[in-house]
Amino acid sequence: MNKKLQVAKYVFLDLLSAVTAWTLFFVYRKYYIETEKFGVSPTTVFSDKYYLGVVVIPACWLLFYYIVGNYNNIYRKSRLSELLNTMLTSIIGVTIIFFISILDDEVRVYKNYYQSYFTLLALHFGFTSVLRFILSSVANHQIHARRKGFKTIIIGSNENAWKMYEEIQQLKNGAGNLFVGFVHVDEKNGFSEQLKKQVPHLGEFSDIAKIIREYEVEEIIIAIESWEHGYLGQLINDLSDTGVIIKVIPDMYDILSGSVKMTSIFGAPLIEINRKIMPEWQQSMKRLMDVSISVFVLVCFSWLYLLVSIIVKLGSKGTIFYSQERIGIHGKPFRIIKFRSMYTDAEKMGPALSSTHDPRITPFGRFMRKTRLDELPQFFNVLIGEMSIVGPRPERQFFIDQIVQKAPHYKHLHKVRPGITSWGQVKYGYAETVDQMVQRLKYDVIYIENMSLLVDLKIMIYTALIVIQGRGK
Repeated sequence: MNKKLQVAKYVFLDLLSAVTAWTLFFVYRKYYIETEKFGVSPTTVFSDKYYLGVVVIPACWLLFYYIVGNYNNIYRKSRLSELLNTMLTSIIGVTIIFFISILDDEVRVYKNYYQSYFTLLALHFGFTSVLRFILSSVANHQIHARRKGFKTIIIGSNENAWKMYEEIQQLKNGAGNLFVGFVHVDEKNGFSEQLKKQVPHLGEFSDIAKIIREYEVEEIIIAIESWEHGYLGQLINDLSDTGVIIKVIPDMYDILSGSVKMTSIFGAPLIEINRKIMPEWQQSMKRLMDVSISVFVLVCFSWLYLLVSIIVKLGSKGTIFYSQERIGIHGKPFRIIKFRSMYTDAEKMGPALSSTHDPRITPFGRFMRKTRLDELPQFFNVLIGEMSIVGPRPERQFFIDQIVQKAPHYKHLHKVRPGITSWGQVKYGYAETVDQMVQRLKYDVIYIENMSLLVDLKIMIYTALIVIQGRGK
């Protein structure tokens, strides 16, 4: 499904709703509130105050919707929950507008303030909720008619997999799963022939990462047998960094213990592996902070970038910047940018970690590492969405392969964007060996399990102290 197009539709209709609501409210204020106050109809309705408001207020609404996560998982929201969410955001937003823009209006009686507040609330909520309802209803109809859905693969090839597939396919209304195939995890593939008649066999689980990329998979349903449950932990761990939604067929114990939560009245009962690390509004705020701080640093400290560039260029032969492939969110490679702190061809003998007295580091490079100046270009990586200011440090695939052999749970770090700084880096510093990387890993895993804006703020403060005191390495 084209999520970007659907988000664009939501943004356009929300903008249209905000403009229409504010325009009608302004007309109401002029012809009712002000006429009642002054006793005459206004000669000019659309003043400069209106034109300022019709630009600023809709833009603020869109920013507010982005912050609270209204545009996340756009196809996976029920109409009822969206209606309640729209009501809540409308109340909060209109209340803010009331105290900033409406409370200083001249009125005949105090009751006019209440009338203004509830009129704006009714107009804004009415237009926004109706247009969103129409848009989501069209999308739901297409999903139920199986014209749109989420590309899904089944992990399993025995009785549970076959029964689950039949149950979902026999639903009167589609649940949103468009099956592209199945993979097996055990040599006992009792129902694979029946499945092959309905969906393609895509291979073994060992090829899952390649299969997800090739078929653009959005959802995975783990439908394995009881004798295959020994694979369950490995399956979930290996899938944790792929970015797909993972669901598991529950057994009776899961149902009785309350693990199975209803997400649809008519859908098949499945346990969704909840991988939400932060509330949606905090995720949006984190990204907003990343962009804002990056723009500030890149613009206001451009003189520092120029100064460091000159010193790096004059200090030793080679390029000013150093680019290297690292692994980012969901295991996607990207090129990290740093000021060059080592001599040219420092890794001509192969990948190697730096050490405290590394002869490959230039004199100025040693200073940059202590003050973290070499990391400054990474704010561009943050700006374009490859990194975050706070997050686990990204590593090269060469070292990740070695870390995973000792600590398979390293893949959990790929749930989030890598960062310029991290709790592991603040608490432990740069690692000089793979064993030290494994030791530092526990701090990054704890950070991921406790992510919040407050924790990010603390890490940024501690990082700033390290930079000021020159305690980096």
